[in-house]
Amino acid sequence: MILTLALVAVGYVCGSIPSGYWLVGAFRHEDVRKVGSGNIGASNVFRVYGWRLGVSVALLDAAKGFVPVLVTTQLVGYGTGVLVGVAAMLGHARPLFLKFRKGGKMVATAGGSFLGLAPPVALIALAVWIVVLVATRYASIASIVAVGTMPVTSWLLGYPWPVIAFASFAALAVLVVHRANIKRLLHGEEHRFELRRRRPAGPTDASPSTSL
Repeated sequence: MILTLALVAVGYVCGSIPSGYWLVGAFRHEDVRKVGSGNIGASNVFRVYGWRLGVSVALLDAAKGFVPVLVTTQLVGYGTGVLVGVAAMLGHARPLFLKFRKGGKMVATAGGSFLGLAPPVALIALAVWIVVLVATRYASIASIVAVGTMPVTSWLLGYPWPVIAFASFAALAVLVVHRANIKRLLHGEEHRFELRRRRPAGPTDASPSTSL
């Protein structure tokens, strides 16, 4: 029990690392929460500051789920690995290092967690994300659909029930945090993802597509 609690705490602390906030602050000397959508996730960083910082944030956000979950799963098993993955996602959403204020939308951290827990599920979700993003150019749709495939994929590949339950939690959580994006999609106000687009830092934009 003590080991489980310690690992869950480590997962939350790792998930709380505000990669986007720290990288933008270090390299651009700005607060990412005051530009674009105000989100600290990779999509907002990519859209405002370009692909180098955006991809770096995405990789770091995935790593903070991947590392603690992989280590835990190897040491203890799927059940505790799932708890650590949930903790990492919650840490990303409400980071300790930002005084529990709003963080990112957990997509990259969920993907990284599943890469450590059930790699085939994560890789299939990544492939789906890429296909949907290319087809629609909406990062929000790609994120919702990709994470939404994970419960079914986990079940089809024969993973134990804790993994399927975690996949279901991740799919529901990502859907919930994208409520505003869904509303904008329904009203035709959601911004499309531009691979080559780079916008200068400026006042918070009320309606971008920010998903990671």
